[in-house]
Amino acid sequence: MDFFGIPSLIDLSTERIIYRGLKMYLVESKGGAIVCMLLALMFLGTWPAILTLLERRGRLPQHTYLDYTITNLLAAVIIALTFGEIGKSTTDSPNFLTQLSQDNWPSVLFAMAGGVVLSLGNLSSQYAWAFAGLSVTEVVTASLTVVMGTTMNYFLDDKINKAEILFTGVGCFLAAVCLGSAVHASNAADNKEKLKNLPSGYIFGAEAMDVSISKETITNNETDIENRSGSTEKAKAGTAGFLIELENRRAIKVFGKSTLIGLAITFFAGVSFSLFSPAFNLATNDQWQTLKEGVPHLSVYTAFFYFSVSCFVLAIILNITFLYHPILNLPRSSLKAYLRDWNGRGWAFLAGFLCGFGNGLQFMGGQAAGYAAADAVQALPLVSTFWAILLFGEYRKSSRRTYILLVSMLFMFIVAVGVLMASSGHRK
Repeated sequence: MDFFGIPSLIDLSTERIIYRGLKMYLVESKGGAIVCMLLALMFLGTWPAILTLLERRGRLPQHTYLDYTITNLLAAVIIALTFGEIGKSTTDSPNFLTQLSQDNWPSVLFAMAGGVVLSLGNLSSQYAWAFAGLSVTEVVTASLTVVMGTTMNYFLDDKINKAEILFTGVGCFLAAVCLGSAVHASNAADNKEKLKNLPSGYIFGAEAMDVSISKETITNNETDIENRSGSTEKAKAGTAGFLIELENRRAIKVFGKSTLIGLAITFFAGVSFSLFSPAFNLATNDQWQTLKEGVPHLSVYTAFFYFSVSCFVLAIILNITFLYHPILNLPRSSLKAYLRDWNGRGWAFLAGFLCGFGNGLQFMGGQAAGYAAADAVQALPLVSTFWAILLFGEYRKSSRRTYILLVSMLFMFIVAVGVLMASSGHRK
């Protein structure tokens, strides 16, 4: 058929090549896997800072997490219906919608188990950030994920990563963890020293407290992101007055509570995080041969969809329960109050998208280069610490010893990321 007098010429051999090439999109190169991991590192290091910001502004964590979990699931659906549906479905490489009707329930259950432990880890972290701080929580949870999860992934992936490089990276993470613990101890000592200088009339945890003695005048163009009113006079970051103002404003009150609470929540989150990546690995590669003969492995997109569904369901159940039966002395809320709370909802939605796309990119990179190498994104404390310093004023007016330890920790994380990425192999 001719259009506008121009003959339609079709090269049948070219058409066959294009037709064969139209299959579900998968990351197959080492370079592509590394790009996925770097983007995942940035996304997964940023969303915790957003949730921390909302908690420090006084928004109830139950409200924030319900918003976050909606867009977290939506990100998985978007990935599945785009990347998972590109090209023609084949017997060996079925598309997302095709796999929904296949007999692949053993792999589906592994994917959903991964979503359950990730949901527990993320939910726990939201409370740990208040008690242990954003930087320290991310360092400890990341280290447990790398030490436990990466080791499991290395053996599940049939040792496709270079062991001498991979476990050198694990060692770098452990060194960074030790430095991170030292940073936390040093900074806690600094804060304790600041609070010693407060007048005896100060009462920790009071709702109305005079902090005028620690206030300094700040120009209009130096508005703190945590202070939405943009007032020109407030306690400067790093002062004792700032610590008191933060305690009065935030949703989770931490003064007077044992540090063991924060550490226990942090370690529980870390153990949970260490299990989700191996479970996802089993879901997509079926190393234990649980699928029936002839049933194709779950694609990374289908597995991520089931993974996110179970994460969503558990998060909804737990957070609705926490609305009416709150933990850690938080105020009681309700579904009606949650639906009316639009304060910070947009930020919570953004955090869910960042986490959802970050996890998806991590799994896409892991499918190509090995999930052990993809665990390099657990160096996300490097990003989180940057936001903690920039947005929340962590380590402001701290001692020289704290600054030296902080720089050393960040340097070791940079080394750890590079070493783990250098260990990546290529899945056959």
